[in-house]
Amino acid sequence: MINISNENVALWSRISSRKTFGLVLDELAYEYPDLMVLVADVADSAGLGEFGEHHPEQFLNVGIAEQNMIAIAAGLAKSGYKVFAVSFAPFASMRCFEVLRTYLGYMNLDVTVVGIASGVSMGTAGNTHYGLEDLALPRTIPNMTVVSPADCTETVKAVEALLEHKGPAYLRLTGVNGNQPVYKEDYDFRLGRAAKVREGTDVAIVATGTMVYESLRATRKLQKEGISCTIWDMSTVKPLDEKALEEAFDSHKLVVTAEEHSVIGGLGAAVAEYKAWHNQKTRLEIIGLPDSFGKAGAYAWMLDQQGLSARHLADRIAEAYQNLG
Repeated sequence: MINISNENVALWSRISSRKTFGLVLDELAYEYPDLMVLVADVADSAGLGEFGEHHPEQFLNVGIAEQNMIAIAAGLAKSGYKVFAVSFAPFASMRCFEVLRTYLGYMNLDVTVVGIASGVSMGTAGNTHYGLEDLALPRTIPNMTVVSPADCTETVKAVEALLEHKGPAYLRLTGVNGNQPVYKEDYDFRLGRAAKVREGTDVAIVATGTMVYESLRATRKLQKEGISCTIWDMSTVKPLDEKALEEAFDSHKLVVTAEEHSVIGGLGAAVAEYKAWHNQKTRLEIIGLPDSFGKAGAYAWMLDQQGLSARHLADRIAEAYQNLG
């Protein structure tokens, strides 16, 4: 198990979730001799350079051939290995979608596909490298667990949990170096269970990935306006924590979802599906990346331009709350 200390949390936040992923997997590999890590020429980007040096028999760089990587991962899983297959989010999810569905979901194999630098964290690399759809796609695949950690600490906890998990999974890593932590101490993380990180009475914010921290920042402004918010960290997007959603809808006047992902098909859509089956009364507001291709730019600028910075979240939530009537 990885030590969750103040020093480690500070280090992880400085280096980003994807570099934290590589760092902790390097350490955990000593405990899991059946672990195999495959990369599509992204070892350095995923913080896996030292992993390849320390564990050469457990590491394979397949080159820029993501579909082949998933096929090889499936073969290794059939041979008894626990496999992590890593690439940039749009390539790991979109380019490989058919292979994910047929080789992993249909065969229900122990492979965790890791989409690094998701959302708009690739900044000036532009829309070809943004992960705009990578919650929507894997969550449609039967047997696939979909995980989206809030910060680097939760990334560590998710990796530990996925090493013990049976079946295919998609791990979505958002944010950049310097992202502030949500979790500064150890806590009980479980796949499929949301964590309540703030208690309130008026609005329930169900957030995932980087939007958990942005939601925490937004609530400071909302509190001054007399709006009290609960925040749920929905780190597992599939399966959803339906008990948390039941509490959110039954105990609040408004439920808001927040994600660094398209408003179509992601967390908001998943919660809307839940609402359609279970709750017809409480209003739901979905906040995410718009259904359009925006301009490229620095990460913080992109979040602000796309309406996902704390100030925009607060304004959007306040407007929706005031319009309840």
